[in-house]
Amino acid sequence: MRKTLPRSSSQSISACNLISSSVKCNAANDTRDWLSQSSEADIIANMTSEAATRPHCVAVIGGAVSGAEVAGRLANKGISVAVFEQNPRPFGKIEDGLPRWHHKLREKEYRAIGAKLSHPNIFYVPNTEVGRDVGFAELCNDWGFSSVILANGAWRDRPVQLDGAEDVEGKGLTYQNPFVTWWNHLDEAGADPSLFDVKDDTLVLGGGLASIDVAKIVMLETTRAKLLERGIDVDVITLEVKGIPKILEGHGLTVGDLGLKGCTIFYRRRVEDMPVVTIPDGATPEREAKVRASRQTLIDKAIRKYGFEIQELAVADSLIIEDGQLAGLVFRRTKVEGNRVVSTDETFERRGAAVISSIGSIPQPIPEIKMNGELYDFADWDTGRLNGYPTVFSVGNVVTGKGNIVASRKHAERVTTAAIEIFLGVNENPEASREDLASPAAAQAEQIANDVVAQLTVRPEPSESARKATLERVAARQREVNYTNDFNAWLELVAPKPA
Repeated sequence: MRKTLPRSSSQSISACNLISSSVKCNAANDTRDWLSQSSEADIIANMTSEAATRPHCVAVIGGAVSGAEVAGRLANKGISVAVFEQNPRPFGKIEDGLPRWHHKLREKEYRAIGAKLSHPNIFYVPNTEVGRDVGFAELCNDWGFSSVILANGAWRDRPVQLDGAEDVEGKGLTYQNPFVTWWNHLDEAGADPSLFDVKDDTLVLGGGLASIDVAKIVMLETTRAKLLERGIDVDVITLEVKGIPKILEGHGLTVGDLGLKGCTIFYRRRVEDMPVVTIPDGATPEREAKVRASRQTLIDKAIRKYGFEIQELAVADSLIIEDGQLAGLVFRRTKVEGNRVVSTDETFERRGAAVISSIGSIPQPIPEIKMNGELYDFADWDTGRLNGYPTVFSVGNVVTGKGNIVASRKHAERVTTAAIEIFLGVNENPEASREDLASPAAAQAEQIANDVVAQLTVRPEPSESARKATLERVAARQREVNYTNDFNAWLELVAPKPA
């Protein structure tokens, strides 16, 4: 049974608890000493020592890819920006959702986000979830910010809408986001290996890049476990880079020798419909056909390299529950007519050791923001404007309603087939680097930054006393969470430690 996985945003604000249990709390005590010796006025003086050239203050909710990008651009325009981040570290799905075999990409993104958030006009506020620790309406209306930007991403798994699903969560049913977060941090001090159990014969519900990531984790971990039984120790990263068949061949083994049933992705559409490469708007029939063919080629490469399977044209119809545990699923066959998925009368049963749902990530609801189905009820979907909050803009996955890193940094930029090959680990070019995928999400962030600045130019400028009061509230919250007021020192303080 799965134990409850604590959300990283719910970690204690005590500096000692922010550090892995294997690390002494000397650094945290030093932080407390520094804070206890500094008055709030000292902190404000330090914050304003690099004076912004504009009197306005802007709040950005979320410090990862999109949040750091737009915050950096506003800071470069001379605006004071407070970044409210729910976790100790600002790396979001780069750290928690991007599988750890993307280590070069992760390191590059860490550096890029860190460089932006260390700008002297940016004031980082960690361990602060808007809607829980600070009210959204309060932030918009009472703190004195001239504008607020939502960049809090899509962290909530879309729930399985089948009778009994809530009853078997943690009893055979697992969701993608907590599963991948757990797996990404397994090699860190304080990680709990017992939270989840990676099982052979896992069924994955989904059809995007995230579902392929989940299937790869299952295949890599179960293959590694079978090799360890034979006294062969191969780390997961090597398995991912070289591929399962090549590693087995090097030890005189075949996939069949391992006795694994494997992992199967169940997708309601066809493989050629899997959104691993986007069909451009207005594409000709010839162009669309090429994209669909490239999708099939990409998926076939991934299947050969990692050994998972895809059952297309199948949608979960009901749960098979035995003795309170999820034992499998009844699927309904579908067909695609144009762009529509149509259910048929044919059903089939598929039992498995576990089910992982990867059917999408959606924004976490925030009290005081009206929802439109699974998404925020935006009045303008291009800029993420909200009715009732004229100073609010939005950027990134919180607008798109997608939770993967590719969607986060593209939003208006086409992803090439070669880039997706690199992301999936199936590019045959030995010179190709996963870093190539991570070109900044500059266009949308720049547009939102320009829209904010345009709005600020027609708003009355806050007085110096009002600006100081806003920064005092920011400083007070920083003190509450024991923030060191030095972004780089803080990252060192809360950095994960190896097990």
